[in-house]
Amino acid sequence: MLNKNVETFLGCDSNYGDAKIVVFGAPYDSTTSFRPGTRFASGTMRGESYGLETYSPYQDRDLRDISVFDGGDLELCPGNSEKTLARIEAFADGIFSDGKIPCLVGGEHLVSLGSVRAAVKKYPELCVIHFDAHADLRDEYLGEPLSHASVLRRVWELVGNGRIYQFGVRSGDRSEFLWGKDHVETHKFGFDGLKETVEKLRGKPVYFTIDLDVLDPSAFPGTGTPEAGGVTFAELLNAVLTAAPLHPVGCDLVELCPVYDQSGVSTAVACKVLRELLLAIYP
Repeated sequence: MLNKNVETFLGCDSNYGDAKIVVFGAPYDSTTSFRPGTRFASGTMRGESYGLETYSPYQDRDLRDISVFDGGDLELCPGNSEKTLARIEAFADGIFSDGKIPCLVGGEHLVSLGSVRAAVKKYPELCVIHFDAHADLRDEYLGEPLSHASVLRRVWELVGNGRIYQFGVRSGDRSEFLWGKDHVETHKFGFDGLKETVEKLRGKPVYFTIDLDVLDPSAFPGTGTPEAGGVTFAELLNAVLTAAPLHPVGCDLVELCPVYDQSGVSTAVACKVLRELLLAIYP
């Protein structure tokens, strides 16, 4: 049983025992290869979330009508990725053991691996839906296998061929795309094929990982590795709602870097995506 966090994300203030979804932050960005600062995302999102309403006119649902618990930010070891991932995995293990859905807020994308490790232990047939600007399929980056640039390669090692479905990808090394052709299903530039993927995965355990840089920098400049040619907020929202009927067993939202958007717009976008995600996947 966990106690309430002092400051919670908007509407995520249920008791742990009553909650069906548990939000928690993983403030880690030690492998960031371009612009650091994602470690500040989850804390910033909590404070800025109160600029939103709990009600979603998109879904006609309200966070006050569902039970979500905010477990706060994990205390993670800067510079030690394996210890960090082990801490995230252990925390997610506890959430899964209690029959709840973990919703991790990063942090850089590497933190997703800890949550996926826990999910695979409970659901050995796990499939992964991945929204991102980047393929993240490198075997290593500058000699480091535990990198935000290789996180989906490490996930593949857990779930195997034909279990990872990528959307929105528009950046990566040539070798990533060549390797990916034989191991993952990649839908470049947008969400074409998502409806068909959802039909294929119905009844299977699914984990969602959403890297917010799938959004175009014009809508979301506050990220560590912005990539032109991304999707709009409306397109991302529609994709979340399209995939939500799969009732994911776990999810994450990563790569907001609030210090690179002093206007606060990127944080507001991230908060709104999280609100819609929580409402959409609530069982």
